Amino acid sequence: MRLAGTSTAIVVGVEAHVVEVEAHLADGLVGMAITGLADTAVQEARDRVRSAIVCTGFPWPQRRITVGLSPAWLPKFGSGLDLAIALAVLAADGRIDPALLARTVVIGELRLDGRVGPVRGVLPIARAAGRWGYRRIIVPRANAAQAALVDDLDVIAVGSLGHALRCIGVDCEVGDEGGMPCAPTDSLAPVPDLAEVRGQASAKFALEVAAAGGHHLALLGPPGVGKTLLAERLPSILPPLDRETALEVSAIRSVIDDRPVGLITEPPFAAPHHGASATAVIGGGRARPRVGLITAAHRGVLFLDEAPEFAANVLDALRQPLESGTVAIARADFTVLLPARFQLVLAANPCPCGQAFDRHGRCTCTPTQRRRYLGRLSGPLMDRIDVRVVVETPAPHEMALAANASAEPSAAVAARVATARARQARRYAGTPWRLNAEVPGPVLRRDWPLPSDVSRRFDAMLDRPERPSARGVDRMLRLAWTCADLAGRDAPDAQDIALAMRLRDAGGRWAA
Repeated sequence: MRLAGTSTAIVVGVEAHVVEVEAHLADGLVGMAITGLADTAVQEARDRVRSAIVCTGFPWPQRRITVGLSPAWLPKFGSGLDLAIALAVLAADGRIDPALLARTVVIGELRLDGRVGPVRGVLPIARAAGRWGYRRIIVPRANAAQAALVDDLDVIAVGSLGHALRCIGVDCEVGDEGGMPCAPTDSLAPVPDLAEVRGQASAKFALEVAAAGGHHLALLGPPGVGKTLLAERLPSILPPLDRETALEVSAIRSVIDDRPVGLITEPPFAAPHHGASATAVIGGGRARPRVGLITAAHRGVLFLDEAPEFAANVLDALRQPLESGTVAIARADFTVLLPARFQLVLAANPCPCGQAFDRHGRCTCTPTQRRRYLGRLSGPLMDRIDVRVVVETPAPHEMALAANASAEPSAAVAARVATARARQARRYAGTPWRLNAEVPGPVLRRDWPLPSDVSRRFDAMLDRPERPSARGVDRMLRLAWTCADLAGRDAPDAQDIALAMRLRDAGGRWAA
């Protein structure tokens, strides 16, 4: 009777969990059994492991092989456990000294000829390995660049089972070092420049305010006016991600992307189609939790074009993540907490025909139809949107002036945004927050109160029949601080308060 083991890991949601792999060889009917809540892909590892071991030049043990994956209560899925199972079987058969596998995390999918192919989720596993106390990780060569992003971790990139054996000190002449070809990419799609948008000075300013304070934004206007152009250029004026945040975003990308990626330093941008399901946008699934697009947009921008056309359950499911920055996927067998701190941008037409703001009165919709259309965006959802802008169709002379003038590029706007964010970082140093949009209203009023004269003006402006909710008051206050940061002031003045109210209210035109 022989027993040996090693360590591997699986990713549930975006969090890695260590899995101990034990292989036990005993007398009995020749065969292999895998225990520990293994799904179909893990069960099929029996054939992949056997073929890979034989092709590497080792005889298959003619014993009863039992592979245990612990903890037994944690569901195991995917093919990333193949290499660890193969090494554990060889160690139990006496081909490897078990001490060579100590304190080592092993990840990789085996091909039938012994090559090691890439898998998803290597970066979160590598990050977690350091926290678990491991100092060495064996990964497919295609995933080596990802794992190497983690400091203080010895990364061994292997191309085949035989190569992995040689790397840990076992004499094996079979197996090349090339691995599966898969070049990593270090960035997402190129971000267009704000200078390409003609006119729309007020909408561009609203975009700048949203970027400076991390505020959610809603754009209302007729078709073709430039709402999508503006939203797609928001990432171009956001600051690049710092090292820790870039690792966090890259780890999420490694879970959802088949192609290995390097370090992502640009804020991500996700724009689901309005027919996307709640599972696709929010995340979830029955047997295996899947990452949704709001998690893919973590630390970046989530853009919902034609927002009223989204299903009501999708829009309402955004309300909790907008407040907490996380989304909880709860099922009978598991509960997964996924990060979802994104900047939401909504774009909508003012009515079904889209011509409600037309100067020539071409709209054919009744007032009831207009209210019903925008009513698909529920009040609780819109209450969580800080900036609401009506994007008007530029007049012909404005388009001509914009065509002749040199528009301000994204780099110039990004510089002002970075300066405003630096002021916020200094103000909130020593707190869990870095942006105005993140600070709770009670904390903002207690620790950074408005000057007494500005506070009286603020209260007077709010004393009206359509007084906003308590959440709306807090969001106006945060907007005022962002306007002050952009203007270089140490605290908001009456002008900042008035500007914040205009940015949030949009003249009441969102109310149809």
